Amino acid sequence: MGPEIKFKEPKGISITTIYDNYLVNPNLKTGWGFSCLVEIDGKNILFDTGADSPTLLSNMEKMKIEPKQIDTIILSHNHLDHIGGLEGFLEVNEQQAKVYQPTVFSKPTKIANQVYSTGVLGKLIKEQSLIIETTRGLVILTGCAHPGIVNIVKKTKEIFSDQSIYLVLGGFHLSGSSDPELKDIITSFKELGVQKTAPCHCSGDRCRELFKQEYQENFIANGVGKIIEIE
Repeated sequence: MGPEIKFKEPKGISITTIYDNYLVNPNLKTGWGFSCLVEIDGKNILFDTGADSPTLLSNMEKMKIEPKQIDTIILSHNHLDHIGGLEGFLEVNEQQAKVYQPTVFSKPTKIANQVYSTGVLGKLIKEQSLIIETTRGLVILTGCAHPGIVNIVKKTKEIFSDQSIYLVLGGFHLSGSSDPELKDIITSFKELGVQKTAPCHCSGDRCRELFKQEYQENFIANGVGKIIEIE
């Protein structure tokens, strides 16, 4: 049994990818890693911090994102490409943000209004993902999906059994996977009712190609500078 979760008429939500190895805005810098900003209900949540603070902070400056306005930092897992920018960011942020390490939540936990951690998943590499409530369904944000991207979606369905999955965004950890493996995962996504996908970071080019073929207009080419707004 997951935690008791009540749906509360969510307001508009914005998700901005600040750090990634795929590029959307040519004025920004890429790097191997991931970070995105979630703006929701008056809160500014940074999910992961990329591999280094100079790239992270440079992209934030160019996108007119004020570091001091970040009130919450959630780290998916303790790999350098997801936590490397943390120390430098906190210096500029003046330690105003509360940091949630991946080992904090052993089970699904509410972090803020409409925002939840899946809790730590996986055996060898411990990782948490974010779940966001929206009027269109649930949004899942993953760092690297080391516990398995399908497992993360299934865990989300287990926690929120009465809600649909609107979007899965982040690293799918499928670089180097074979076409049959990727097609099986895409089939699982469809069976689980995932409406839109935005694989980036460690997902791999072939993964993105096959997801785009299957999802067509519901595939989002995510990367540095991409802004997704959900009313």
